[in-house]
Amino acid sequence: MINAVRDFGTGVGLLARGVRLVLGSGRLLVRGALPVLVTSVVLFAALVSLALGIGGIVEWATPFADDWSEVWRAALRTAMGIGVVFGAAALGMVAFSALTLIIGSPFYESIAEEVEDRELGGVPEAQRIGWGRAAWLGLRDGVRMIGLAVVFGVGLFVAGFIPVVGQTVVPVVGVFVGAWLLGLELCAIPFVRRGVGLRERRRVLGRRRAMTLGFAVPVYLLCLVPLVALVVFPGAVAGGTLLAGRVREEEGIRG
Repeated sequence: MINAVRDFGTGVGLLARGVRLVLGSGRLLVRGALPVLVTSVVLFAALVSLALGIGGIVEWATPFADDWSEVWRAALRTAMGIGVVFGAAALGMVAFSALTLIIGSPFYESIAEEVEDRELGGVPEAQRIGWGRAAWLGLRDGVRMIGLAVVFGVGLFVAGFIPVVGQTVVPVVGVFVGAWLLGLELCAIPFVRRGVGLRERRRVLGRRRAMTLGFAVPVYLLCLVPLVALVVFPGAVAGGTLLAGRVREEEGIRG
């Protein structure tokens, strides 16, 4: 338990260090904020549309409550509506990271490369792969992450209809599941540059799960705040690069 708490704090510290690196360079900040802005506008509009139409969706999904008393019917549908919106937000948050990294791939690769070269000594020549294979791995893993986000998002969406559980347990589970997937995605570039795919990345980071969540949970929560993601996300790419280097070192993985 003590080790888990310590590792969680280490993850938070790596995020803070990444944000400081980006804030210390206006060039890196602007480069990383542009893709975030584009993706944020699209997904925010989709989430607002869902929130505005959630009443009709919940009514359609709960015809059995039409004969209930007004108080219980309203309580059930309000609770389910909250659960559905939280589930959609969890899905959107992971989709946000994957889409942003795909849209802004050249920007974030340059940020990760600069941070890795400056802070971690770069990629050993023997492990470096060509840009073509790196692009293919990055795109393939990004699509897989979106697929995982959809699977978990649908599960959370359905669980949101369970009274009480959908409004208490589901949001918490959504945060941790979403943060874990987000952490996997934000650490992708340093692994991809070495030809390491999603499966191995998941294994390595899974052995330092508390550290990964300490890094990713604050990113997940902060990116829910409008405009904050413009600063946090580029810093998280830098922090994810540092986290990837840290877990490789602790696992004894060369380079």
